[in-house]
Amino acid sequence: MRMGRVCLIAAMLMCVLGAVAQLPITEKIEWTWTDRPETPVAGLPNVLLEGDSITRAYYPAVCEQLKGAANVYLFATSASSGDPRLAGQLRDYFSMMGLDFAVIHFNNGMHGWGYTEEQYAAGLPGMIDALRGAEPRAALLWADTTPVRKDSTTGGATNARIDARNRLAAAVMNREAIPTDDQHELMAPHADLHADDVHFVAAGSAMEAAQAAATIRRALAKRRFGTRRTAGCEWRGRPGARVSMHPTAFLLHM
Repeated sequence: MRMGRVCLIAAMLMCVLGAVAQLPITEKIEWTWTDRPETPVAGLPNVLLEGDSITRAYYPAVCEQLKGAANVYLFATSASSGDPRLAGQLRDYFSMMGLDFAVIHFNNGMHGWGYTEEQYAAGLPGMIDALRGAEPRAALLWADTTPVRKDSTTGGATNARIDARNRLAAAVMNREAIPTDDQHELMAPHADLHADDVHFVAAGSAMEAAQAAATIRRALAKRRFGTRRTAGCEWRGRPGARVSMHPTAFLLHM
């Protein structure tokens, strides 16, 4: 009898500890943000940009550059990979919108500095599962995390941690056969385009948008012509493929 009571108490403690372990590590301000076309064009494919405030900044320019080619939507959040809320937020968004997305261009990495890099990497497969579970035919494109101008001294973003997260994410995307839009390489030479230590001025966001839009156009074209698709009709591209556009290429297309 006494042994049974001890086992019951131990089981209850395990449940409590498990629940505590699943609590998110929150930031002072937590948020989600969505945007969509004012009037979606029937017959055009739908594209989703998923990310954070940096994605949110280049979203309008991506919409402009893909005008006539796609209806572009946005879901942005402060929840990081490793945060138990993230997968649920994504599922809620897809349920709310009720759309089919041809391409999902997604990023996560500039929030959640309370999580270790190992926790961040361990959360990425769950994020991918949430995207594929909701949109199994969508082509996924990963955008890595951009550098900061100056390392945080208060536990926030540092370039060493960003580099570590990008390396870990690259291994996951390679394993999952998801191409990478290399936003980090694009913006690394442009500390002069930072509006603050993390975000970029309009010209920097325009550069990011040009590369993101070009990456999305290629994914749409491959889906349209049926090249490099899996049996499930999802284009995944060459494992570990990376996309980068030199700044001069952007200028030539102005």
